[in-house]
Amino acid sequence: MPDQLHLLIGLGNPGGQYKKTRHNAGFMLIDAVSDTFSIALNKKKFDAEFGRGYIEDVEVILAKPQAFMNRSGPPVQKLAAYFNISIQDILVIHDDIDLNLGRIKIKKKGGGGGHNGIKSLINALHSGDFPRLRIGTGRPDEHTEVIGHVLGRFTDRESEIMERTIFRAKEAVVTIICNGIKEGMNRFNVNFMDF
Repeated sequence: MPDQLHLLIGLGNPGGQYKKTRHNAGFMLIDAVSDTFSIALNKKKFDAEFGRGYIEDVEVILAKPQAFMNRSGPPVQKLAAYFNISIQDILVIHDDIDLNLGRIKIKKKGGGGGHNGIKSLINALHSGDFPRLRIGTGRPDEHTEVIGHVLGRFTDRESEIMERTIFRAKEAVVTIICNGIKEGMNRFNVNFMDF
């Protein structure tokens, strides 16, 4: 059973105007995990909101960088250094337009993939060797700019799908933290739901 402290990072943008937007899927999942496991995000340091607690018997820090998406890296780097957390014990949760709405995908490591938050983390950590949990938000139609799409809110129908997706992603987080990333990938990297 892992006894190493884990850092769970949800990416998003701070402020009420960005709440429940596609780009804030990472924040949404961190909030869901926070509620389920009673881990209050009541600490502020290094331009991040965070809290410390347990997922089952594994100690974790849940964090939401408050420096806006494309500057997420420095707060994460400072938190990891302060709590002496290795890069492999950081799980980054973020939105992904290349995955259909309703899909989640776990990756052990990788590049930036066009995501500015991930690029910022790679720059700050000098490595892309951190696990990620990607939450699909789907691509925009041909009439919508990507920036408008990711900063836009979900429709009512999309919100219903997202609610179920967040629930399933929360199960994935528990599996990764308690049983390892390989088990998480085996269980959750499948076409589970087709909306």
